[in-house]
Amino acid sequence: MVASQFTRRILSSKVLIASLIVVAFLLGLLVRGDGNEQRMEMTHVEAGHTEPGPQDETIWTCSMHPQIKLPKPGKCPICFMDLIPLEDNSETDLGPRTLSLSKAAVALAEIQTSPVERQTVTAEVRLLGKVNYDETRYRTISAWVPGRIDTLFVDYTGTAVSKGDRLVSLYSPELYATQAELFNALQGERELRNSDHEIIRQTATATVASSRERLRLWGLTSNQISTIERRGTPSYHLDIRSPLSGIVVHKNAVEGMYVQTGTRIYTVADLSHVWVTLDAYESDLIWLRVGQTIEFSVEAIPGRKFQGTIVFIDPILNEKTRTVMVRLDVDNSVGLLKPGMFVQATAVVPLDQGGRALSDKVTDEPPLIIPASAALITGKRAVVYVRLPNQEKPTFEGREIVLGPRAGDYYIVESGLQEGELVVAKGNFKLDSALQIQAKPSMMNPDGGGSVPGHDHGIPSGSTNGTPAKNDAAREHRGHEVSVQDKPMMQFTAPSAFQEQLGAVLAGYLEIQAALAGDDDRQSRDAVHKAARALQAVDMRLLEGEAHLAWMKDLGLLQKAISSVAGADDMAGRREAFRPLSESLWATLRHFGYHGHQTVRWFHCPMANSGAGANWIQIAETTANPYYGASMLLCGSQTDSISAAARAEGAR
Repeated sequence: MVASQFTRRILSSKVLIASLIVVAFLLGLLVRGDGNEQRMEMTHVEAGHTEPGPQDETIWTCSMHPQIKLPKPGKCPICFMDLIPLEDNSETDLGPRTLSLSKAAVALAEIQTSPVERQTVTAEVRLLGKVNYDETRYRTISAWVPGRIDTLFVDYTGTAVSKGDRLVSLYSPELYATQAELFNALQGERELRNSDHEIIRQTATATVASSRERLRLWGLTSNQISTIERRGTPSYHLDIRSPLSGIVVHKNAVEGMYVQTGTRIYTVADLSHVWVTLDAYESDLIWLRVGQTIEFSVEAIPGRKFQGTIVFIDPILNEKTRTVMVRLDVDNSVGLLKPGMFVQATAVVPLDQGGRALSDKVTDEPPLIIPASAALITGKRAVVYVRLPNQEKPTFEGREIVLGPRAGDYYIVESGLQEGELVVAKGNFKLDSALQIQAKPSMMNPDGGGSVPGHDHGIPSGSTNGTPAKNDAAREHRGHEVSVQDKPMMQFTAPSAFQEQLGAVLAGYLEIQAALAGDDDRQSRDAVHKAARALQAVDMRLLEGEAHLAWMKDLGLLQKAISSVAGADDMAGRREAFRPLSESLWATLRHFGYHGHQTVRWFHCPMANSGAGANWIQIAETTANPYYGASMLLCGSQTDSISAAARAEGAR
């Protein structure tokens, strides 16, 4: 009986527990349903809807972070890129690279179009160089006969001389002997003039001519020889005269000095004409030709413009700087230009349809052009977005085209567009991002399909607490490049003089980075030239032992990388070549340190290099992406840094 009561109590407890569970489950369903309804109502209120319906306003999202959906345009709160409109194109039959937007979305996205048109454009090429002597007007005055300098009539450098002016009085016993031979020959000729033997008369005349020729070969002019003959007596002294008018630029002798045949005494240069030698990148040679007029300026005379004519283009390329020497012939009758002055030159070249420089007589049809901002360039591909005509809603089609050279603010179009079509000149990157979200072919995703990959603008994949992963094999398995910062690095104690020279290379690199981030093509080319010169000036003799061997290896990589950047045809090519330059220089800085107190920062953008990621060096803490410029300036984040103090602690 006690057992049965105990059993009944257990059954009653189980029934009570089961009842409580059922009641709790039902209450949970009611609470969950109320919460969902409340959240839905709040969502519609926040989005500006008074009641749900099909007439929703445009939703704005980020191409790199599709989870961001906002009711108004602005910046992505994660990567700070411009938001793009997210529209439902499921009801329309659009092509794989076609996107349709509402008029309101087009206005909010600030999309602007420009017509494809034919127009005469000019390419502007900037060149750097310096003023040099005109080698055809440059003479070395040397001794043609051994002797002693008794008198210097020009005794300091910089003296202006005229052609025929006396420069030196030279004492020469050999000259005296030759003059005596001449007088003897002249006397013999006079005595044998009436001889009956023709051969004797001819021999006497030949002896006189031989003596005169010997004096001429010793530097005496015809007038000087005639004067000696009229004087009738030999002289120990010879006057050396200037063969041209100009400036004495070198004085190599002093009075009382004995000289041998060929000893240099003076150098005289005619500066009424000078040469200007310019360094032209191989990509600029298409714009330059012999006979072309180039305008230039010098720092010493600000505001003054000079002109010169191209008279020579070096047939050999300098493999270290990837430049070709271009020489101008310049009139300097006023004397303002001094040899050694630095020159900044500009060649303005009108272009024909094929992108070639026009001749003086323009007969070809003007080229087909588009604004430079209309083209999205990645590697060898160029994509533009064309607004399709006769569409109910603004509709844009992505199209791959073939571009010619860039001419100022325009690109010449070789194929892919027709005159009169409208291309998107502003807002094209937003359209490209919208296609990426829809998994359609775009600039960054030319094959289309699939989903948009996750995009982290911060620490690269495989990093922990801001420190890059050390497992190279794992990173290669994921398809990423192994950065130099992921590899063990030997550090050396380099002399301060070497670090200062390396700092000049870094300064040139930072100018390249700033120019690429600022979309300044001209400045990027000039900065490459500066970095190349700084690298060439590094003195490897300052290093010894293992440090010297390590530098020789680094130098080869840096020279190759800078040559690739300098040899690129356009900014897209320079950005592609900038990646190995960044890797090489970062490794070198970790090896040897640098001159200065500023912290050098290592940044990473996972989107660059076709999604494999790319790194670069900068000083500022705010991201300035050199691989995308203004289109994605803030894409990327700092992953490492080097400071002078920290570098000193790790060096051995």
